[in-house]
Amino acid sequence: MSEGDVPTEGREPLHAPTPGTLVVDTGRGDRLGEFRGVAGPYWSLRPVGGGPEWEAEPGAVRRATRAERLHVELERWNARSRGERL
Repeated sequence: MSEGDVPTEGREPLHAPTPGTLVVDTGRGDRLGEFRGVAGPYWSLRPVGGGPEWEAEPGAVRRATRAERLHVELERWNARSRGERL
């Protein structure tokens, strides 16, 4: 098993996305975050605008949809236009 593979109960291992990939933690109310890495049996996620990382069950994480990714990019562009740093 490679470092990015996380064992699941009786299923194929889940392959961890590339760090920085936008994902949604469905176990925490569809919380959007950036994938940071594998921490034991969990995946480390970080809020898009910064903040403390949290650990998520790999089976409860899905890749962000195109619309969700676009929403994040628009928020970043708007913040930059106001002179804010993200």
